[in-house]
Order: sequence, then structure tokens, then C-alpha cells
Amino acid sequence: MRLFKKTNIDFMGNRKIFYTISVVTLIIGLAGIFGKGMTFGIDFLGGTELLLRFDNPPAISDVRTAIDKIGYKGSEIKSFGNPNDILIFTSEQAEGGKVAEQIRSELQKEFPSSKFSVLREDKIGPKIGAELRRNAIYAVGATMLIIMIYVGFRFKFIYGLAGVIAIFHDVIATLGVIVLLNGLSPHLSLEINQTIMAAFLTLIGFSINDTVIVFDRIRENLKIHKADSLFDIMNRSVNETLSRTVITSGTVILVLIVLILFGGEVNRGFAFTFFIGTILGTYSSIYVASALVLDFTMRQEKKVK
Repeated sequence: MRLFKKTNIDFMGNRKIFYTISVVTLIIGLAGIFGKGMTFGIDFLGGTELLLRFDNPPAISDVRTAIDKIGYKGSEIKSFGNPNDILIFTSEQAEGGKVAEQIRSELQKEFPSSKFSVLREDKIGPKIGAELRRNAIYAVGATMLIIMIYVGFRFKFIYGLAGVIAIFHDVIATLGVIVLLNGLSPHLSLEINQTIMAAFLTLIGFSINDTVIVFDRIRENLKIHKADSLFDIMNRSVNETLSRTVITSGTVILVLIVLILFGGEVNRGFAFTFFIGTILGTYSSIYVASALVLDFTMRQEKKVK
């Protein structure tokens, strides 16, 4: 199935404009990461997390006052999806489930007329949280290194390097977006946890897959159209794979929109992160990875001449 019969878009001719867009996107992403700062979930921070469902929705300020009374000041308290569900996170540590037990007891005293049930109760030690953060960084770094080696062997080293730069672009830009949007809506939790990290690893695989498809077509056209310039071959290759790229990415995006709307709170962070990453990954396959290969190769040819 082809969505577009034949296109002749000058992708490579506009690459400098999109270089500028990419740089601006990265700057915004880095500004969000270092300016606003990343909010880690209990997975990476360590502490106790309780998700409670009240029969009658309490005021967040009243819940915070109750938590402060037992000495857990600075705890993060917010609605989780709907006013009846309250998410409580504290970095306080104690043996067993003592912290969670104290919080439940105090809330039962403060809200005797509003019963609540515990939907989720998690506890992670600070050492485990730090180890998980470190392992997550190692996982992303190792994935990029393996991809660069694989693509470099399959094509040329510059293809592998360009593919990894495109992935780096996608990861940083996506991370910047979710950091900036985190906290703007009670229906969208974008704390950095294992679910979000799974979305990033999935994004890396999806992004390089789309890039390799374009690279494969470039390699084929280099053999078929030997008399054509690399610029024309690049444009032809991207145009020939455009229909497949739009159909594949469009199908994934539609599924992710459904998950964002109807997948529940647990899946929403993953789906939203992957949704942003899919858009950026599709863009980077054309305007980052392919464009970098073209510019590097043209520069090398000039040096040889």
C-alpha cells in the first residue's frame, strides 16, 4: 500500500532550515531539563508512595496538613487522574511499612467521614533508587553504542554516527518536552520512572528502525543510479520511503492517542512519551540522520578533490 504515488519534495535542499529547528528544539529541551529540573518517581528517588481512593474527594491542602502533622513535611501530594484518587509521595525512610501505616492512620483520624482504600503502596530504599537511576543511564548509553556499531558495520561509520546523533536529538528533545509539561495537568503524570525509561528505550528502537529503512534505500539507489549526485539520490530515497514512513508512524501515533485517552493513568505517561518521541524520530530520520550523512560525504569529497 502506498499513501503517496510519487513525490518529489526537496528534503535535502531545506536541510539547513531544519538544522536550525533541531538546534532550537535541543536548546529548549536542555533548558527544560536544567532549568525546571527532572522530577523522579519513587523508582529512582527512593521513599514511600501511596495511591488512595477516597469516597469523598478531600482538599489537597487538608491532606497536606494531615501529613505535616506526623512530621513528613515536603511530601508530594496531588490528584491522580480524578479528585477522588490522591497520590502521596514522601522520601522518608523507615523499617517495613511504618511510613505508609502512619500516613493511613493519620488520614483516618483527619477524615473520619470519608473512607478510603489503598490502590497502590510502594516502598523503595535510596540505594536501590540510585542504582536504578545509574542503570537506566547505562542502558540508554549502551543501546546507542550498540546501534552505532551495528549501523556502522551494515553501512558505513558515518551512517552509524549520524543515526546515533539523530537518536540523541530525539531523546533530549522528548525528555525536554515531558519535563516542561510535567505537572501542568493532574491527568498526565510525567515523572521519570521505569515506565518512562521503557518508553525511551522503545523510542530508540523505533527511531533507528525508520532511519535504517531510509539508509537501505539510499544504498540501493547508489548502486542503481551511479551517474546521479548524492544530493539527488538522497532526495529520491527519502521520497520513495515517505509513504511507508507516514503509514508506519501514523499507525503508531493513532494507537498511542487511544492509549493516552483511554489507557488509564498507568499507561498514559508511557504512551505520551512515546507519542512525542515518534513524531521527533520520524522527523530526525529525514532532517537529521540523512542530512548529516549528505553533508559529511560532500565535505569528504571536496577534501579529496
